Amino acid sequence: MARKGGEGGGEDRRRGRGEGEGRGRGRDRGGDRAERDEAELVEKLVAINRVAKVVKGGKRFGFAAIVVVGDGKGKVGYGTGKAREVPEAIRKATEYAKRAMVRVPLREGRTLHHDVRGHFGAGKVVLRAAEPGTGIIAGGPMRAIFESLGVQDVVAKSTGTSNPHNMIKATFDAFTHMASPRSVAAKRGKKIGDIVGRREGDGTAAAATA
Repeated sequence: MARKGGEGGGEDRRRGRGEGEGRGRGRDRGGDRAERDEAELVEKLVAINRVAKVVKGGKRFGFAAIVVVGDGKGKVGYGTGKAREVPEAIRKATEYAKRAMVRVPLREGRTLHHDVRGHFGAGKVVLRAAEPGTGIIAGGPMRAIFESLGVQDVVAKSTGTSNPHNMIKATFDAFTHMASPRSVAAKRGKKIGDIVGRREGDGTAAAATA
């Protein structure tokens, strides 16, 4: 009888060890998935400037970087970082951009759903949806944002300052006003087909009257 109890305890110990190994493997799989997602991110260095801090005895020079990060599937973020060396400043900016990523609704996964404006300070931008084959017609920081976001067709124009910080923040302000047909239909209590059909019908009528 004592031997049976010992055998049962051994089975329990083996069973517990197997369950622990399974939980460990699950954590490993989760870590591998996170590493794979980070490896698929698109990182764009928008600008880097040398900055100076006045201290006792002179000036202390450093570098400030601004980076845009996206997954190419509708998520994008930006971040800034300062350090004494360029690589460290870029690393700080990249880490902040990864934590500040936002989801932007895209039409057919290639362009915006509708035209939208955005502004931040003296930065003013106009973003317009485009037909297939148009490409990314944008310059400077906005091009980096759209490439990281996964947009293939868009027309963008900056009508304010050319400061990259304000241009990026104005573009993200425009993203906050972006609405998909699904969200509009949910707010109005209608079907997606009614919203999309009405939009296509208005375009057809406008073309006929032109």
